[in-house]
Amino acid sequence: MKVLAFDYGASSGRAILGDFDGKKITLTELHRFGSDPVMMNETFTWDFLRLFFELKKGILNTYNAGHSDIASIGIDTWGVDYVLLDAQDRRIGPCYAYRDARTEGMDEKVYETISPEDLYRRTGIQKAIFNTIYQLKAAQEQEPETLEKAQSLLMVPDYFHFLLTGVKKQEYTNATTGQLVNPETNEWDMELIEKLGFPKRLFGPLSMPGTVVGTLLPQVQEKVGYNLKVILPATHDTGSAVMSVPSNAEDVLYISSGTWSLMG
Repeated sequence: MKVLAFDYGASSGRAILGDFDGKKITLTELHRFGSDPVMMNETFTWDFLRLFFELKKGILNTYNAGHSDIASIGIDTWGVDYVLLDAQDRRIGPCYAYRDARTEGMDEKVYETISPEDLYRRTGIQKAIFNTIYQLKAAQEQEPETLEKAQSLLMVPDYFHFLLTGVKKQEYTNATTGQLVNPETNEWDMELIEKLGFPKRLFGPLSMPGTVVGTLLPQVQEKVGYNLKVILPATHDTGSAVMSVPSNAEDVLYISSGTWSLMG
């Protein structure tokens, strides 16, 4: 069985073919590309036109390499960043990169509503000034019209899956990076979201890894030469990395190194 995995990092991306013969998985890199954010109007943003082009190129490379028998494809990326869509599913404004400075001071704005201790108690997520909660507070403070116009929110890998299939899914692991998910219910903390004044319509049911999203849109099939089933992985890259740790061992130590290193 063959599957195609796309891993988008904050500076580079890659397409990896995984081939499972029943005993072992063989990994083959089929495409690699830069994914650095770009400066636009003095803000750091993600160039989705280029990043989506690289995604389609990687799928096409897979086909040209003789692998048209792919069982499924899935995409993981970094966390916290999101895209807003209007009622016609058109992107509203840029997709800000977490390294942008617009969130400076937004933690204090959030703490006017909830204390740091209560926020950690509700979400279990370590504070970082670029977490989605502070990015949305920045949007609320600096460009409220975008939140007023927005009808849905997709984290970055959710948006890639949407561009491939036309289906909107909000995946759990990436959603948790934003500091807005209740770890006991495994759903958005709607009480917290309402207290902060964020539009509740943006936050739908969360889907777990393994959920089938759909198949490629006809216009995507035309570009890449064949159809694929799209399935959610753990769309947060660290989540996907940790899932590869053997689960049947009693004592396991892992170190996941990317933009920073995590140990657990």
